[in-house]
Amino acid sequence: MEINIDLGSRSYPIFIEKLRKIDLDSKVAIITNPKVAGLHLSYLLKNISAKELYIVTVPDGEEYKKIETINFILDRLFDHKLDRKSTLIAFGGGVVGDMTGFAASIFQRGVDFIQIPTTLLSQVDASVGGKTGINNRYGKNLVGSFYQPKAVYIDTYFLKTLPKREFSAGVAEIIKMAVTFDKDFFEWLEKNSLEDKKNLEYAIKRSIEIKADVVAKDEKESGLRAALNYGHTFAHVIENETNYKRFLHGEAVAIGIVMANELAIKLKLLSEDSANRVKKLLKRYSLPTYYRIKDINDFYEHFFLDKKSQNSKIKFVLPKEIGSVVIRDDIDENIVKEILKKFNQG
Repeated sequence: MEINIDLGSRSYPIFIEKLRKIDLDSKVAIITNPKVAGLHLSYLLKNISAKELYIVTVPDGEEYKKIETINFILDRLFDHKLDRKSTLIAFGGGVVGDMTGFAASIFQRGVDFIQIPTTLLSQVDASVGGKTGINNRYGKNLVGSFYQPKAVYIDTYFLKTLPKREFSAGVAEIIKMAVTFDKDFFEWLEKNSLEDKKNLEYAIKRSIEIKADVVAKDEKESGLRAALNYGHTFAHVIENETNYKRFLHGEAVAIGIVMANELAIKLKLLSEDSANRVKKLLKRYSLPTYYRIKDINDFYEHFFLDKKSQNSKIKFVLPKEIGSVVIRDDIDENIVKEILKKFNQG
């Protein structure tokens, strides 16, 4: 199956199928990590041909998504004498994809790159849409660029070795898509298990269709695309507070979704029944739904480092019942802190 993101001259295909042969008439560098390379590099190499092929291995983990790793990647590209006609291949999860895309956007002022995501989270979300970047001490993805890949290859074969926790983290992003944009899809998720291969393939396809449509309408997040950050405003603070080590990204998003829902209930946008349905679905996949905030004021101040915040106003992405979403930047500080207090016990 092929889905296209319509971005004019920068449009590209997303292939959802068994990995097809990739023939590149250029130098190619595959950026990956030791875990993915050990499990799947031989499978990938059977399906790639290039003038020259190099492997660049970076450490595994969100804590390595930083400028030092980007410099390491760039040094290896220069060592191997890659040029403007070269192609980078991101072979891994969201961390590898984000860093490879960012490196591609700045190496020699921009070279082509291809996404071959190997985690569920990166297959349904991170590999599509051209957001690239790294973290710094101020927060998540605060340094980066919008830079679209030339193609995305999604093969569920890679998910066979995915740990249960990583799988669940990807499910959080699928649930995010459904709550914000597709009520029917959410109800389908309530009735069907993603442990089933056919169901999983449908959920991946539907999630990509939703994201592709949103990105085509708002590539650089001036409006609609910000809705895809449902749960992320809270999640990014949680990740920063825990030094990106306690939670996987999808796990932090799951908690962020619950927090956003509490705020939506307070503002009478979402019923308690709907919020409980979302929480129940998250729990079905063993996702965390609670995080104890130690310092409410400090947590609140971290919101202002979010990329969506502008003119000293915090943008919150909130569900307006299931299947619809609103973005608000006019919520009183006291109301937000009242919600944060619910996560200040225990």
